[in-house]
Amino acid sequence: MARSEPAEPAQASSPAQPSSGHSGSGLTGSATVVGAATMTSRVLGLVRDQALAFFFGAGDAMDAFYVAFRVPNLMRDLFAEGAMSAAFVPTFTRRLTKDGREAAWRLGTQLINALIVVTGVLVAAGTLFAEPITRTIAGDFAAVPGKLELTTRMTRLMLPFLTLVAIAAACMGMLNSLRRFFTPALSPAMFNVSLILCAVALVPLMPRLGLDPIMAIAVGVLVGGLGQIGALYWALRREGFRYRFLLDPKDRGLREVLSLMGPGTIAGAALQVNLLVTTILATSQGTSAVSWLTYSFRLMYLPIGVFGVSIATAALPVLSRHAALDELAGVRKTVSEGLRLMLMLMIPATVGLILLAEPIVRLIFERGLFTAADTRGTALALACYAPGIIGYSAVRLAVPSFYALGTSLTPALVSIGTMVLNVALNLILVEAAGYQGLAMGNAIAALSNAGMLLFLLRGRLGGLDDRVVLDSLVRITIATAIMGAAVWATAHQFEIFWPEPSLVEQLVAVGSEIGVGLIVLGLAARLLRLREFEQAMAQLSRRFRRRPSRD
Repeated sequence: MARSEPAEPAQASSPAQPSSGHSGSGLTGSATVVGAATMTSRVLGLVRDQALAFFFGAGDAMDAFYVAFRVPNLMRDLFAEGAMSAAFVPTFTRRLTKDGREAAWRLGTQLINALIVVTGVLVAAGTLFAEPITRTIAGDFAAVPGKLELTTRMTRLMLPFLTLVAIAAACMGMLNSLRRFFTPALSPAMFNVSLILCAVALVPLMPRLGLDPIMAIAVGVLVGGLGQIGALYWALRREGFRYRFLLDPKDRGLREVLSLMGPGTIAGAALQVNLLVTTILATSQGTSAVSWLTYSFRLMYLPIGVFGVSIATAALPVLSRHAALDELAGVRKTVSEGLRLMLMLMIPATVGLILLAEPIVRLIFERGLFTAADTRGTALALACYAPGIIGYSAVRLAVPSFYALGTSLTPALVSIGTMVLNVALNLILVEAAGYQGLAMGNAIAALSNAGMLLFLLRGRLGGLDDRVVLDSLVRITIATAIMGAAVWATAHQFEIFWPEPSLVEQLVAVGSEIGVGLIVLGLAARLLRLREFEQAMAQLSRRFRRRPSRD
């Protein structure tokens, strides 16, 4: 069992006894647990995208699916997962710390019921107005016969996913507050498995039912949402949670969560609204532009999902406990450590994706209906998106830090400014560089959002261990530059040796290039005495030598 995940008996009567502080290795260990589970889910996500690319390529059907899924996905990330999780975990943790598990379970049950009511209304409204919503987002689809109508049908079918994922997000928040990170991080794998199975099993059956084959993937979205809830509720029952029909609008904790979610929704909106604006503008760039941007964004988001979200998820309960005990120094130390770990992982990931964009896309996607032209289009978008990795990851840490400190107004205002900046950049850059300009605009906006949030958080905390962070940043940049040179040289040699590589040769080449990059990065980090790199490697080594925790 990892040191950061002590076994806790499911006692309803006694209050939790959190530690007043967590060591650096504790945060890294929790992030490692989340990262291992998230890596599994993200690998399955890649398999899912490979299946979609094989069956549908980057044509009209995938454009329609991605636009239709953007509507429930937007509401999910704005309302269910992002703002709700960040507002709920600190409140639930305080209730757990001060009043015990029974009081905390009561709050969790009430939140689930409140989410069912609110999201149910949103789903009903979205179903009723699906046609004007999709026409607003993708009016240019009407130029292709049947494309807009297909988008509308899939939007209606997938909207209930919002309610399912809202319930799942509440369950995730409770488990994370109990320092049970593995199951919440792994549960999205149910969604990916569902889409893979539906692609293989149902796509051939849809035409026999008089439906477009892509409708099988829309069905998979709903099945995946139900599977995610099942996995999370099973884990919660082991901790002592029992769902009840209970909703008291006067409950102080519930009102606190809902009040934080208002501005919190705005604070977490930058990424999703930026993606929505990107989708709307991309629909005017011809067939495949929406799909190219979506495939590339998911590849870009892979290191964020594995490392950035893992660090932020592990840090949030620690931040909440320090804030609940009014330990400002502990909050500052946790944020600083999380930021340095993110920089250590994300700066090399950014450079690696830029240098290896085309060979990675070719290896993962280029088969079936996904053509060489689709590879080039997706790779160009990926290289433009990649710098945003650092920004998106830092925002994942900064916004919940404000929530833990009891304020959501500051990140909300910053988010509004970021959205305005992103729209302006996209309108300018789409004219200058087409769909690639949209990816550039998102990356610049993400970096701006992160920079402003960290600047304001620094003022709130009286610094972020600035000298330590700056020293780490310089060392990380030098190590990454050395790594980048080695990766470029290796890739250039493979291009000369295998100008038209087979699938096996692609696998060997990309694996070798990544392997060389990791080895050189590790050597450079050791020479430069990068503590964050050594700390992460030591924790990983300990983690794999131990038996996994019961969660």
